[in-house]
Amino acid sequence: MRLTADTPRTVLGAGVLISLQGLVALVFTVALVVQAIAGGSPQSTRAVLGEVVYFIVVTAGVLACGVGLILGKTWSRGPSIVVQVLLLGAAWYAIGPSSRPEIGAPVAVVCLVALVLLFRSSTTRWAQGDAQE
Repeated sequence: MRLTADTPRTVLGAGVLISLQGLVALVFTVALVVQAIAGGSPQSTRAVLGEVVYFIVVTAGVLACGVGLILGKTWSRGPSIVVQVLLLGAAWYAIGPSSRPEIGAPVAVVCLVALVLLFRSSTTRWAQGDAQE
């Protein structure tokens, strides 16, 4: 796997942002495992570990999208857009109904920046096979 020379900087930037989101999700998942093992009843530990399996699958998908963009794989643009829209909804919920703007606002900003990069004309041309920047 190698980075192609005709990959626009917008794609690379979005790939870095999305990879960072995946790494943050990985840290969150590990923290959830540690918390589940450190304390709580066996029943609650089993329930949390079920959530952990779900987070591992989602985190792997986010990381795959980010790495795919960094490596210049056009397949990763579509799923990356879906991930950003879903995370933007989660950020909105954190800002509004959950009253946690200190969490939701930075997530929303990163999602919006990634979406702008993913919808730039150079990124769209790249995804369609026109690599001319």
